[in-house]
Amino acid sequence: MKFGVVIFPGSNCDEDIIYVLEHIMGQEVVRLWHKDHDLQGAEFIVLPGGFSYGDYLRSGAIARFSPIMQEIITYANKGGYLLGICNGFQILAEAGLVPGALLHNRQRKFICENIYLAPQTTQSLITAQMDINRAYKIPVAHGEGNYFVDNDTLKALNDHDQVLFRYCDAAGNVTDAANPNGSIANIAGVCNRARNVFGIMPHPERAADNLLGNTDGLVIFESILATALPHPL
Repeated sequence: MKFGVVIFPGSNCDEDIIYVLEHIMGQEVVRLWHKDHDLQGAEFIVLPGGFSYGDYLRSGAIARFSPIMQEIITYANKGGYLLGICNGFQILAEAGLVPGALLHNRQRKFICENIYLAPQTTQSLITAQMDINRAYKIPVAHGEGNYFVDNDTLKALNDHDQVLFRYCDAAGNVTDAANPNGSIANIAGVCNRARNVFGIMPHPERAADNLLGNTDGLVIFESILATALPHPL
């Protein structure tokens, strides 16, 4: 599969995701610069973590209007696969490609630590091979990861099986104590109604190499390769 990884000024997790996709998963990867208008035939696009445009105004608010995003929005609206990780999730929310907003962490501090995730569905190409009965240890690193939606939108997310992950403890219990940032209903990731756009706050690319002592994030990439249909738009 041919992946496209978007690089904005301030992106700092782009090479991490490229390393995992190229060297661990053995996939073709193209780098997409924020000023580009050509998606280079990518079959799956990733918006990586970082601080796009310095996180001025709000995280992701300026990146949402970059030239490449105009092409990506069209691509996603046609059914193209799109994954936003951390800052990428914030950009997706700013662009209206997934519901909700990412607010400042409730403790008003930047968080960089390992947390646990409870997958909520296998009816998603990024969770298709995950075990919903276990907790996955994945790092987070963000200052604005507090996911928020209104009550009607929360109900719709639950009704349409759009919640991908919830923060949990090591035993898989979804509790407020296990919620690192105050996200509503412990939500750590969602998809759009069409199930082709995915936003997650944790960094699976930082838990996908034996050298790091943790490969819990690898199953997300394995799920993508096992489930996605390789057809560029």
